Amino acid sequence: MMLSGFFRLGVWQNFFRAWRGGYSGNLEGEGFTLGGVYVIGAGKQGVLLEHREKEFGDKVNLPSVLEAAEKIKPQAS
Repeated sequence: MMLSGFFRLGVWQNFFRAWRGGYSGNLEGEGFTLGGVYVIGAGKQGVLLEHREKEFGDKVNLPSVLEAAEKIKPQAS
């Protein structure tokens, strides 16, 4: 996303939402890497939830993560 990420409205909205919420980071590090969240089940269950950031500041839906985690079945030994 590099420099074009700073010109996107959603990025600025996410920044101000975090700032108003009291988030303060150290602003160290690379800063251009988008992240993600995966919930992976045991054995052949595979990926139960996948969330990839599309722009800086995208947040995963926490109830979806909990719902996916509850679907994990213990692997038979």
